[in-house]
Amino acid sequence: MTTPAGPTERRVPEAVHRRRWAILGVLMLSLLIVVLDNSILNVAIKTISTPAPTGLGATQSELEWAINSYTLVFAGLLFTAGLLGDRLGRKKMLLAGLAVFGIGSALAAESGSPVQLIAFRAVMGLGAAFVMPATLAVLMNVFERDEQPKAIGIWAGGVGIAIAIGPITGGVLLDHFWWGSVFLINVPIVIIALGLMVWLVPDSRDPNPGRVDPIGVVLSVIGLVLLVYGIIKGGQLADFTDPQVLATIAAGLVVLAAFVVFEKRSDHPSVDVTYFKNKVFSAAIAAIALVFFALMGVTFFSVFYTQSVRGYSPLQTGLLMLPLAAAQMIFAPRARLVVDRFGNKATTTAGLVVLAAMLAAFATLDADTPIWLLEVVFFLMGAGMAHVMTPTSVVIMQALPREKAGSASALSNTFRQVGGALGIAILGSVLSTTYRDGIEDKLSQLPPGVRHTAGESIEATLGVAAKLGPNGKALIAPANDAFLHAMHLTALCGAGVAVLGAVIVALFLPGRPPAPQEGQEETELVTADH
Repeated sequence: MTTPAGPTERRVPEAVHRRRWAILGVLMLSLLIVVLDNSILNVAIKTISTPAPTGLGATQSELEWAINSYTLVFAGLLFTAGLLGDRLGRKKMLLAGLAVFGIGSALAAESGSPVQLIAFRAVMGLGAAFVMPATLAVLMNVFERDEQPKAIGIWAGGVGIAIAIGPITGGVLLDHFWWGSVFLINVPIVIIALGLMVWLVPDSRDPNPGRVDPIGVVLSVIGLVLLVYGIIKGGQLADFTDPQVLATIAAGLVVLAAFVVFEKRSDHPSVDVTYFKNKVFSAAIAAIALVFFALMGVTFFSVFYTQSVRGYSPLQTGLLMLPLAAAQMIFAPRARLVVDRFGNKATTTAGLVVLAAMLAAFATLDADTPIWLLEVVFFLMGAGMAHVMTPTSVVIMQALPREKAGSASALSNTFRQVGGALGIAILGSVLSTTYRDGIEDKLSQLPPGVRHTAGESIEATLGVAAKLGPNGKALIAPANDAFLHAMHLTALCGAGVAVLGAVIVALFLPGRPPAPQEGQEETELVTADH
């Protein structure tokens, strides 16, 4: 049911309402560093994979873990962080999360080995888990419902800004400083964000908060870690039939199934599975997860394409990714206007179809493809994403009551992170397995131990080739060919996932609603839950 929205109905205090856009700016700065970190790391992964003293000599599986240790802790703790924010106050959680994130960043910068980097990235994930849901929950409490879609659009555009700034910042830092500088850059931003937050952001909490669910949290984290570990191990061994790989993946799935059963029976679940009875809510969540599955996997291999195959520097790679971010910044805040005109279903389905087409376009790229074609692909990919992220975020946040903003935000971000982690693990493993199959017979002259290391990734092959001097030059062309073949296959897998997302939203998201009656100011999405 909708009611006329008059000034007398405002539920946000006037003092907060007046500074709502300044508060949104602080929330976006907090969000910026959390997203910025992963986009900076994407440019730095090639440098980190280079042997010391330039990098840490991380293998492809260690690189996947450096990304996923952050993501899995982040995803596993988002529900608890959302609930603690609802219970103790979102501002307190934001401040604590930013402080932990800053400390983790400083420690990651000084890592002496890939294992240390993986551990400190997990600490950063712990901090980020408390930042991300709180930003969206605070947003929902400082904006009236009629302004929420616009605010969420600008908030989603902030993700685009981070995607833009991240690779370029990373490139500049790596051109002038050591690899750890890509983490140390977070510390001054955290200090500025903490100061502004104390000054501007009001605290809010759920008047009827849920109880924390430690068993559910432990089950979800263990299940996700086992599943992702098994997938990455399968890619590392290039053998998914290995008993250890199969056992680990199966154990992960069993633990996740136990998590779902436990949550169904719990009277204070981390994840209220009844939310998923709403097909619109479920379809929007699935769309976000599948977009990030495809995007994170593609970003992972595109850095090796631009730097290892094409020979661009980290800074040039960052600049090459600008169109992806520019498109998000241009289209994310305006996507709501497209939704007003065509409805959620048409907008989101079209966005996913464009994304799928651009992922498939990666399968046409070769070592000498004109670079402007890659720029067009990145721009259209960003445009497609913007028309998925904004409408689905609005659907998810407005499907639940305002008091449950923390839970809705946590669900949205958890599925986004889990989708991204599985994208890196599965598409990274497809890339790794296909690459090893393609290069193995070219490495037959090498000693067995060196042969296994050289077959792990294109960077490992080129590293071995560099050590062999003139004799190693014969490995460069086969390494490029094997990588391009692996990239093409991986891109097509990512495109298939995006197509699946398009089918889901076309079936379940609502179409264009009837025009509101005169005097009805609520947005069309208010009916999404009915």
